Formats: sequence, structure tokens, C-alpha cells
Amino acid sequence: MGNNPAHHGCVLIPAYQEAGRIGAVVQDVLARITDVIVVDDGSTDGTSVESLEAGATVIRHEENRGKGVALETGIRAAKERGFEYVITMDGDGQHSPEDIPAFVSAYMGKQEDVLVGNRMGDTNSMPWVRWLTNRFMSWLISREIGQWVPDTQCGYRLYRVNVVSSVPLSASGFAAESEILMDLSRRGIKIGSVAVKTIYGTEKSKIHPVRDTIRFFRMLRNYRRKHRRFPYAQT
Repeated sequence: MGNNPAHHGCVLIPAYQEAGRIGAVVQDVLARITDVIVVDDGSTDGTSVESLEAGATVIRHEENRGKGVALETGIRAAKERGFEYVITMDGDGQHSPEDIPAFVSAYMGKQEDVLVGNRMGDTNSMPWVRWLTNRFMSWLISREIGQWVPDTQCGYRLYRVNVVSSVPLSASGFAAESEILMDLSRRGIKIGSVAVKTIYGTEKSKIHPVRDTIRFFRMLRNYRRKHRRFPYAQT
């Protein structure tokens, strides 16, 4: 994979119904890193075709299985291909590929195993409902895991593959990303952050406020039951 630090990792994009956007995202990403894996989670549009034409490696689920499973599939593929780290980002254009070098630089400089994007430094363009939700969830999850993560809801992240590949994801939907942080913290993994931009355009959010809130608290309840005898490691 060469001596360039960016060649040691890849970008992973879990995607569902992103035709019309995913191709441009992949092209922008490939201008900054040499490998992109798109996990098409059962899309019925042209998501896979656009991704392939833009230069990504595409893995397709025949039916929609949720973001957590898509992440598992992509992380497993990255491990099989020998990548040291994986940067996860969304396929709808809300995450700016311009921030990829910041993740790589922070990873190479500090050698932290996990870096989570932080959008809260500049929230002028963030819808107030998302701002309020992000603040509350970040407080709640940070309290749960015993370390401060300023934007726990951001899916723009860097993981060292050999650390995250062993994380079992039992939650579905977007609760899976919170479950990852909880499992890593329980194992004593320090979680860092990187300031990132977020672009809010005409894309429709795939987060369902009621359904995904229920899924999150169900995941949190089940996780507490499973691990109540094993406190989080000190970081």
C-alpha cells in the first residue's frame, strides 16, 4: 500500500438509496485517499452502479439490513484487505472529504485508536433540532462511557481496524454507532475527536426521530443488562 500514511487506510461508506449523490462523494474521497469501500445496504436505485463507476469497491447486501450491519460488513472487508485503519463517512454529501487529511494527521500524530468527528465547533448551519439532540445524546453517552466525546452522533470517524473489528453490534440502525463507543470504552480505549465540517443541503435525513430514539434506549438498556457486572475500564 506504499509509504504514504493515507495508503494504510481506506474510507468506508455505508449507503442506502444514495443514487445521484454517492458518485460525486466517492470521486471527492478518491482525490484524498486511494481506496473506498461502499457497502450498498439493499438499495433499489443506482447506488451500486454509481459507486462502481466512480472507482469504489462495492459490497452489496441484497436486502436492507441497517447501518450497523453495513458497518460490520465494511470493517470486515477492510480487515481482510489488510488496512490499518478505516474512516467511516456518510454517502449523502453531509461529510466533507476535505476533512480526511485531518483524520489521517491526527491518527498518525497521536496514534489514537478511535477518532470521532466533532461538528459542534461551528453549529450556525445545523438545524436546531439536530443541535439539541446532539447535545443531549453526547452528554448522555459521555456520562455512560466515562469519557467526554463532544459529538457522539457524528458518523464521520476513524477506527483502527484491529480494535473495532472485534466489536459485536447487536443494535440496529443508528444506535449501532453509540454501541461501538460504549463497547470500546468498556475495553479501556481512549476516544479522541477531530473538528469537521457538516454540509446541510437538500438531502433527506434517514434518522427517524421516534423509531431511532426507541432503538437507542433499547440498545442502552440491553447493553447495561449485559455488562452491569463489568464496569468501564479507567481511561
